Amino acid sequence: MSTIQQRIVRYGELKPCKTAFIDAHTPGSDQKENFTIVGGGVSESPDQHVHITDKIGFNIGAAGQPPKCRNSLHSHTTAEVFFVAKGRWRFFWGRHGTDGEFIAEEGDIFNIPTGIFRGFENVGQDYGMIMAILGGDDAGGGVTWAPQVIEDAQAHGLMLGDNGVLYDKKQGQELPHNVRPMPLLTEIQLKAFPEVPVEGVIGKFVARYWDLMALSASKPVVVIGENGLIKDKPGFEVDFLARGSCIMDAITAEKPVVLMPASGHWRVTVDGFETTLSGGDTALVLPGESYSVAPSMTGQAGLYRVTATDDPAGATWTGN
Repeated sequence: MSTIQQRIVRYGELKPCKTAFIDAHTPGSDQKENFTIVGGGVSESPDQHVHITDKIGFNIGAAGQPPKCRNSLHSHTTAEVFFVAKGRWRFFWGRHGTDGEFIAEEGDIFNIPTGIFRGFENVGQDYGMIMAILGGDDAGGGVTWAPQVIEDAQAHGLMLGDNGVLYDKKQGQELPHNVRPMPLLTEIQLKAFPEVPVEGVIGKFVARYWDLMALSASKPVVVIGENGLIKDKPGFEVDFLARGSCIMDAITAEKPVVLMPASGHWRVTVDGFETTLSGGDTALVLPGESYSVAPSMTGQAGLYRVTATDDPAGATWTGN
């Protein structure tokens, strides 16, 4: 079993993959970086570095992009949750990305409904980072791309095989003899992807940082869960802690727990080992370990805590 020191990943030590997905060479998307922090992650490239390989029922990742860089339209069969660690981001969705959009600021969180095409763009003034929570140990088994994304990438030398692996003609790679190009979705298949208006997303799948700071003034607030502000059972639960709702007295983790600061500096103690986390850092606590977490400095402090549940990873829960 890995030690807690091996289960802490610092923002400044993250190792990116710049060829993780098929749109990596297309103009507007070619500067993005993908990070896999905990779990197998979701990637089409064998170059993807995994920082913590423990399988805990969900994945933690991140996406970093300079201004005006976007992530192309794609779909997942399990949860894809983002919170903004740095910068300002535009999220958009729909077959052509025109069904709706909104701007997310630092600390805001978005539980993107499964089965819809979604994309995001850094609309800030500097390099930005969004942290990701992905449902399932295999992050839903992969990504489904809108047809135009695959076509655009092929025009720039990238081919996605039906084995889910990316091949780069610019590096002299070709599809193996037993691998065919990933087939494009047909018009009939595309009709199965729902169209969700803005009012079906805002208020139901988005939670704002400053609201969470207010709601967590005296106790942690459940952000994503059966009884959360965002009602879903994606195989994990997300809550938010602030200064008045931190964990001063150590508790024992019954399920895997991931701690990710949204703001401020946090002193984390796990089985007697003490360290400090700040924005962009990630710590994994395993079942049976005792931990406490509290702000280590004065000033603003908010933290997301992700806890595995027994719910299977799958489509967005509708309460049925």
